[in-house]
Amino acid sequence: MEEQHYAARAKLRELQAQYPHWTHGRMAEELGYSVGWVRKWRRRLRQAAPDDESVLRGLSRRRKTPYPRPDPRIVQRVLEMRDHPPENLCRIPGPKALLHYLSIDKELKTLGLAPPRSTRTIWRILDEHGRITRPAPIEHEPLERPEPMTSWAMDFKDITSIPPEPDGKQQHAVEVLNVVDEGTSFWLDYQIRGDFAAETTVYALALSFQKLGIPEQLRLDRDPRLVGPAGMRDFPSAVQRFLLCLGITPILCPPHRPDKNPYVERLHGTLERECIQVNLPKDIPQAAEVFEHFHYHYHHERPHQGSACDNQPPATAFPNLPALPALPDWVDPDRWLWHIKGKRFVRKVRANGSMTIDKTSYYVSKALAGQYIVVWVDAAHRELVVLHRHKETKRMPIKGLHESLMSLEDYLPWIAEQARSEQRRLRYAKQRVLR
Repeated sequence: MEEQHYAARAKLRELQAQYPHWTHGRMAEELGYSVGWVRKWRRRLRQAAPDDESVLRGLSRRRKTPYPRPDPRIVQRVLEMRDHPPENLCRIPGPKALLHYLSIDKELKTLGLAPPRSTRTIWRILDEHGRITRPAPIEHEPLERPEPMTSWAMDFKDITSIPPEPDGKQQHAVEVLNVVDEGTSFWLDYQIRGDFAAETTVYALALSFQKLGIPEQLRLDRDPRLVGPAGMRDFPSAVQRFLLCLGITPILCPPHRPDKNPYVERLHGTLERECIQVNLPKDIPQAAEVFEHFHYHYHHERPHQGSACDNQPPATAFPNLPALPALPDWVDPDRWLWHIKGKRFVRKVRANGSMTIDKTSYYVSKALAGQYIVVWVDAAHRELVVLHRHKETKRMPIKGLHESLMSLEDYLPWIAEQARSEQRRLRYAKQRVLR
């Protein structure tokens, strides 16, 4: 806007030199400005030298002198009202309330002092005299990086440029499952699918582990596909049991805290800005091609500004990553049980005397119907121990355990079926809500 006004003033000076006899109205009509504007600037231009460029610049409307300081007696009265609220006011008065009380204050009227007219003045008085508490500055501390290839993070990212099918999923239509190493910021693996569910996530993670090996821990958010349906999330879901049986410790982020999964979330921002919105893939084959090129660019060409890479591409900062243990040929499908040994679960006994743990119903006692009980896991004996009023009332064998080793080839479809069962319960729960 200032550039337009600058050009208009220069044009006015040219017209004034060529047509000094023109009236203010004729000049205003030619320039498209008001008569008052033309009158003001013709006067300024006449007072300046013909070649003075500085006169064409607008004058700042900023106040040339500081605001007058309020009378010390007004300041004292503001502080007294703040510390001792008048008229039995049962709260600490703010600037608006103080402005009202100052306007009706008899003491100030007797002294002939006019109170401030703006709450800004009241606020400044309170701030200068320490009556407004300012929040302490937040000191950000960098996260301590784990050793390379020991701790991974995973999450789903929508490929927003791919439109959903008319008869298919309308949300999360096509997603990419990303796996990131927290120690090096390496983008270890990605898989693009349009049917990510708990079952397909198990197979996708198994494929990543087959290519890369097994880390010590994997960070997850609370996506229902990863933690199971609401109401059963205090018990390990199928995906978590899959990780635990492989010897991987799942680390769950707190609810609604994506900042607790920072490395993969930072990758998602990069993918959205530098890959998806630049290339705009329209289907899965195009997305696969785009991601293949960007995956190479991310590791070998693009400087990474994370603390681990020190403004270098990850492949340059970490040319040799440590090897990880491979997927085992045989798996103990009950190994996850030791992860929750001694853990307590609170349940309410139904009218028929039963309660539910991990989608499985256990009969307790009709005498306890409607009451809350505590159930803890005795992993050594593979039993659930029921406590009521701090007394042990019953022991029940845990259902659904396999109790023998399984080959990985048999274990994957077995745990995937459990994940599919969880997905069905999640779908039914959503349908009941919609009804």
